[in-house]
Amino acid sequence: QVQLVESGGGSVQTGGSLRLSCSASEFTYSTFCMGWFRQAPGKEREGVASFYTGTMTTWYADSVKGRFTISQDNAKNTLYLQMNTLKSEDTAVYYCAASRGPIGTLACRSFRPSAMSYWGQGTQVTVSS
Repeated sequence: QVQLVESGGGSVQTGGSLRLSCSASEFTYSTFCMGWFRQAPGKEREGVASFYTGTMTTWYADSVKGRFTISQDNAKNTLYLQMNTLKSEDTAVYYCAASRGPIGTLACRSFRPSAMSYWGQGTQVTVSS
């Protein structure tokens, strides 16, 4: 069973930066999708960024393109989300997720929560003016 643990959330002012980390216990498959999702109060969970290990490709939601960067440190089994120029609408609980093995690039770039098998507990990000 893969365990994901997020850290790095907090409160920041508009225009500020945060870096989220997601530490994974271990992965059985070498090819899989990892991603960051977020959920604001009263809204559905949405995908923010994803990374497919098979093709080393990343994707971003339009709302965060140019501001957020997803990256991975294989040696540490850790996924990161660097968030710059934060806006109030970025306020949400952020979740790290991973698929169980290969799911294909279409599913990974589509940010389908149902395609992910493993989830972290979430970390709160609050952006205020």
